[in-house]
Amino acid sequence: MGSGVAGLRAAIEAAAVGLGVALLAKDSAHDSNTDVAQGGVAVALSDDDQVDLHSTDTLAAGDGLCDERAVSVLVGEGPGCITQLIDWGARFDREGTRLAFTREAAHSARRILHAHGDATGREILRALWVRASVLPEITFHPHTFSVDLWIEEGVCQGLLALDESTGRARLLRSRAVVLATGGLGRIYRETTNPPQATGDGIAIAWRAGALLRDMEFIQFHPTALHVAGAPRFLLSEALRGEGGVLRSADGRRFMLDVDPRAELAPRDVVARAIVREMRRAGSDHVLLDMTHRDAAFLQKRFPLIYATCLRHGVDLARAPVPVVPAAHYAMGGVATDLWGRASIPGLYAAGEVACTGVHGANRLASNSLLEGLVFGARAGLAVRDDGEGRAWAGSGASPVRARACRIREIPETLRRLHDATWNALGIEREETAMRDAALRLRDLRDAMPEADMAAMGEDHPARPGLEASNMVSVAALVARAALWRRESRGAHHRVDFPARDDGRFGRSAVISGDEEPVEMVPPASGGEAERVR
Repeated sequence: MGSGVAGLRAAIEAAAVGLGVALLAKDSAHDSNTDVAQGGVAVALSDDDQVDLHSTDTLAAGDGLCDERAVSVLVGEGPGCITQLIDWGARFDREGTRLAFTREAAHSARRILHAHGDATGREILRALWVRASVLPEITFHPHTFSVDLWIEEGVCQGLLALDESTGRARLLRSRAVVLATGGLGRIYRETTNPPQATGDGIAIAWRAGALLRDMEFIQFHPTALHVAGAPRFLLSEALRGEGGVLRSADGRRFMLDVDPRAELAPRDVVARAIVREMRRAGSDHVLLDMTHRDAAFLQKRFPLIYATCLRHGVDLARAPVPVVPAAHYAMGGVATDLWGRASIPGLYAAGEVACTGVHGANRLASNSLLEGLVFGARAGLAVRDDGEGRAWAGSGASPVRARACRIREIPETLRRLHDATWNALGIEREETAMRDAALRLRDLRDAMPEADMAAMGEDHPARPGLEASNMVSVAALVARAALWRRESRGAHHRVDFPARDDGRFGRSAVISGDEEPVEMVPPASGGEAERVR
């Protein structure tokens, strides 16, 4: 499920050993977060870098919650994955014959590979699709919306999907399902995510009873375009890596007073600093200043960003561009082991929908594409190894658990959802507001009727109603986890609990079902899991 970097990489790995793979996408082939990923992919391949340095930077950004085993896998297998991708035809930017590396926030070395300046995700997708196209075992199913997992005898046996080309539901039986559906950014009003990022995979897994992990940690990108009539277009961190500075609306550079790393501090630090500066100045934006670079450099290094800003009336070479923080990436998701296995046999997850623990409380810039490649490949291998000898269960399907928002209620539901998430579950959080948001979100979800697959297309629109329900369910899970974590750590900042508390909260929160208490995942060093209410 999903045709981004993680889904494609898992499909290629499984198909390479002869397994039949149905690759599902709810839109066309290239509609995914991968396609709009600008900045690059982090990997320790340059002569001036080391795997251990990449590990150290990842752990530091994760603020004490990274699983060190997962980080070791990511940074250790990353160079091989990128080299393989280059062998498959990926064209990363070069300086002469050598790969060109840049630097982004919280990296101690220039280790960010990019392609076509600021179209790295698109180039990686192109190379993966070329590779997938020569594997006859892979069949692509566009415009196929996944509704619910089919769980029988405690094992994932396939899924129920809506074929949007016909409007009919289909039961797809399979020995394994890999969730690679991307993130949940559309639960927020201000987001850099594309329309597809509605948290479907997380909602589906949660309804089926799978464990979720670290749902409170949402990364807000500090710099999204803030121009009337323009989408919240991401202005890559690589701009700051190339010397871009942040200024208040009146022109004052403020990050020097916040952190010694200034604009290259971790994203959560920069995002909070921007919010506070906007509050101080009574402004709805700050400015990203790239005027120290000429137009020729910016057009070559950031062609898509430069053209987009120009289209909306801002020449990066001549004037600072107005920016605001926006929801960007979810560190949490479906809890998996190091091979993508979820807590339900037969169910796997990779990419942003999954939580291996590699990102901890805050993702290091440009680690996401690498994670999709490394752990997507691992999930594909696990499907192959685990599936040997696994037989299908009986022919009966599990009941549909999904709810669907009524078509006439979708606009108001989304308005209430976005009010709750942006005001209470945003960059700064507080107990009273979050409790109120959690209650309102749960009421919204419970008011929706169960999905009637036979009635789809009438009062219950197939995809929009299901997506709205999924977003509300996922937002309620974020609220639940955020209320539990009474400390500030990484991307989760509590104004009422501003300090980090390793004694009580030095572990990851796990959610199962709706009424179960939150559990604590023990650190990588071992120990018994602790159940708390």
